[in-house]
Formats: sequence, C-alpha cells, structure tokens
Amino acid sequence: MALKDAKAGTRNEAGIAAVLGILKQSFGERFQTGQSFREQHAHTTTYIPPQLPDGVLFAESAEDVKAAVNACATHKVPVIGFGVGTSLEGQVNAANGGISIDFSRMNRVIEVNPEDLDCTVEPGVTREALNIYLRDTGLFFPIDPGANASIGGMASTRASGTNAVRYGTMKDNVLAVTAVTANGEEIRTARRARKSSAGYDLTRLFVGAEGTLGILTSVTLRLQAIPQKIAGGACAFPSIKAACDAVIMTIQMGIPVARIELLDTVQMRACNAYSKLSYAESPTLFLEFHGTDETVPLQSAAFAEIAAECGGGEFLWTANAEERTKLWKARHDAYWAARALAPGLAALSTDVCVPISRLADCVSETQADIEEHGLLGPIVGHAGDGNFHVLLLFDDKSTEGVAVAEAFVQRLNRRALEMDGTCTGEHGVGQGKMAFLEQELGGAVDLMRQVKQALDPDGIFNPGKIFHHG
Repeated sequence: MALKDAKAGTRNEAGIAAVLGILKQSFGERFQTGQSFREQHAHTTTYIPPQLPDGVLFAESAEDVKAAVNACATHKVPVIGFGVGTSLEGQVNAANGGISIDFSRMNRVIEVNPEDLDCTVEPGVTREALNIYLRDTGLFFPIDPGANASIGGMASTRASGTNAVRYGTMKDNVLAVTAVTANGEEIRTARRARKSSAGYDLTRLFVGAEGTLGILTSVTLRLQAIPQKIAGGACAFPSIKAACDAVIMTIQMGIPVARIELLDTVQMRACNAYSKLSYAESPTLFLEFHGTDETVPLQSAAFAEIAAECGGGEFLWTANAEERTKLWKARHDAYWAARALAPGLAALSTDVCVPISRLADCVSETQADIEEHGLLGPIVGHAGDGNFHVLLLFDDKSTEGVAVAEAFVQRLNRRALEMDGTCTGEHGVGQGKMAFLEQELGGAVDLMRQVKQALDPDGIFNPGKIFHHG
C-alpha cells in the first residue's frame, strides 16, 4: 500500500459544473451537494485520505442510473457507485471528483425462484436483508464478508468471507448482472441457466471490476438450501503450524467444512479481554459444519481426530444455536477486540492469500516480521482458503507511523507473492494495492487497461482504482 497511489487526478471543472446543474434539475432533493452528504460518500475505513465526490445521487431505479451516466458520459465526468461504504482499499473515493450514485434506495428483491435456487436483486439490497427476505423459502445466500455489505458492492469487489471454503466467493455465486455501460445503455450479461457456453463470460468481467467498467443495476444470485443441522466448534493448538496442518488435512480429506477460521495468539488474547471469554490464548481454529442430523456429528468427529493427530486440544463443538452463537463470539468480535488493544491508534486491515500448503509459512513469517519491528498486528485467517488478515495498529497522525505501516504492508505482499499467492484474497485493489497488482500480474495488467479503454474510453467509471488509466 502507498499513499502515492491514492493521488488526486485531473478534475474536469466545466464538465462537473454542467452535470451538477443537470442532475439537480432532473432529481431535485434526491441529488445532494452538501458537505455532509459528500463526506459520507468518501472513503473513511483506513488511513487512505477521503476524496469527496461533488454530488450524490440517491438513485431509485435503473432509469435514474442511465440518466446520470448519460449526463456524466456527455460531459466526461467521473461516476462512482456507492453501496454502504464498507470497502477497505479506497474503492469509493472520488479521485477525480465527480458524482457518487448511492444505491440505498435501490433495495428491492426483484424475484426469487425457489425451484431454481436463485434470485435477482437490486444492488442496494444488503446481504442480511436478503437473508431475512429469503428465510421463509428455506433458502439463504451464503457469502458473508463480515460487514452487512450491499450485494452490488460485494459483486463489484468480488467479496467472499468466512463461508467461502464451502460456498465459494461472489464470482461463484453471481449468475448474471445488468449494468449501465459508458454509452448509457443497460446490458444483461447472462440468463439464469446454471451454465452457458454462449460467448465471453461478461458476468465475471463485471464481478470484481470495482465499478471501473460500468454501474451494476441488478445482480442474479445462486442460493443454497438452509442446512438441516449446523454445528460449530473451537480447538486450540500449540503453534500456527499445528493449526495449519490440521486445516490442510481437513481440506485434503474432503471433510465438507463450511467455515474454518484461524485466530493467532494475540487475537485470542484480545478476544478474551474484550468479550470476557476464557479461551486458551494460543492459535485457535473456529469451525462450522453444515449438513444433516447424520452427517454433522460424523464431520465433527473426523475433525476431532485430525486435531488430536496435529497436537490440538479438545475439540469442543455444539449444534445448539445459542451455544454456537456464544462459541463464535470471539470470531465475530475480533475486529473490535483488536482495536481495543490500542484505542488511541488507527487500524489498517490488510489481507493476502496463499496456497494453503504455504499458509503456515506465510503467517509464521508475518508474525516474526511484526515482532521484529515492534508492531502490533493481530491475525485472523479464513484458513480453508489460505486467506488471512492483519489488523495493523499504528499512529496515522505521524509521518513515521504511516511509513512504518506502509513498509509492513509491502513486506507482507512481497512475502505472499513469493509464495505464489495474491496481494488480496477479498479486499480488492482499489487505490491501496495498485503497485502490488503490477508485481503480481505484470503484463496482464496492460490487458486489463485495454479492456478498460474499450469499454470506458473516456475513463468515467471510478477512475484511479485498480490501475491508473490513461
């Protein structure tokens, strides 16, 4: 990460002024230019400085989005989609100024097809609201990035989370999108069929594009049946290597674990203090199994044998919903628990992902790095995917503090790339990881630029994200 990549671009002052007038006339009170509205639609979740849009449109339909994009395209003004603002790498910053389109009012479930296990929603629907809506159908949407993110934002950043080891990421669970492109037209990338060989896979081109190729107006999702039985458990290990060995064996043996989360010793100590718990303060795996009354106990027992073989303690598991919620409290409160370790410091949440066979090496070397440089950074991992997060606590008011944080992130990403991993497993690139994307993919980034140029020749869609365009 480097602040130099969060630089402001060239502003089209005349074009911005024209668009502000057009949108105010067209949308009245649904278009706001006040300072507080603009501040709420800039990036504030890491140390990357906020870059405010010039106006915010509260869109209520695809027609609203088309009108806004047409105005912006005509006057070559940037347009940035905004869900609920939970992205972590500066994705919603208005680097060149422009218009933020807020999707909070486009929050309708358009249709649910229970027989086909799919649904179509507007981009402003949040994952929690969707699952409440689906509850009576016996279905649920499994992707859980932690925050109550919007579906449009999750698709745009190719989000995943704790359930990804079983259910995959957003790229595996989005069947189709509709999007408004640079010519102001709305396109549909696919039908609802579970598979297709018809042309380019445009759906996955838009999923993960971080709003740089167009603005999503609907998302068609794959759904899952709510499991008959869910069990959760936790198990402490003497070392990171022992815990990761248990993860590798679990995955290689094909045990269908739904979640398998790793918390290091520092994080467990923080969780105990914050949530008034009494877990062992050593590397700990939290697991969840989804299945039937017959299969879940078998899966839990199989993992208990693996844990014992790897030197782990007793695997305590339960299918009681209340007990399971209490058991998972440490994981769910991990962010706030880590923040409480140093309330006066800023928090930088950064992630990498490596092949699971290298997870122990990468986490152990990262812990040694943190200790060597006198840093404070609890680690939480989606261990079944080889993905882990460091919440680095640092002084963002100090030039030296920011430099130390940036140097750590550089070392972390270099370490992951040397292990044939990626600079981000689920946070996305945004402004914060541009340099690492170039290191990771080299000439392939030039091909991305060509795609961007073809679909967005004037660079109006979320400029200054993923890579610098033009």
